[in-house]
Amino acid sequence: MDLKAQIQSLIDNAPQDGITPKLVAAIAPALSAIAQKLRHPQYHILQNLDQQWVLTTLSNRGNPQEEKQVIYAFPTLQDIPTSYSAGLDPQVIAAPIPVTHILFQLLALEPVDSIVFFDTAESNINGIEVRRSDLQHLVQQQLQKNRPPFKGEVPTDIA
Repeated sequence: MDLKAQIQSLIDNAPQDGITPKLVAAIAPALSAIAQKLRHPQYHILQNLDQQWVLTTLSNRGNPQEEKQVIYAFPTLQDIPTSYSAGLDPQVIAAPIPVTHILFQLLALEPVDSIVFFDTAESNINGIEVRRSDLQHLVQQQLQKNRPPFKGEVPTDIA
């Protein structure tokens, strides 16, 4: 599924409350901008049987008290290292998810600091990290850009 179809799927599957589909459409350029920097239209995310994404805690080598929570995304099942037990552990599955849907989910994943997207098994050392804070900032900018002017705005020269 191409990026345009993925975005349309997000819009179509948003709660039809009159607001959410418009918000998803408004942030679509931010999601697309990041997705275009990644090489694959979908990635596999490790999940438990409750469909919760598997988190990995990383520690800073220089400062072990400094930690962050990441989720790894792999382009194919074959690219998932065997150390992650996908396919071996019946409690862990790898689900293919469109890249824009992963990014959209990242916005709401409070304990998650980043998603690391790998391109191949050989690149499992150097993935592309997308930080949730950076994505949220980009989305905020996009929303500010698309914000309709407030009709009841008070003129600055009112006095």
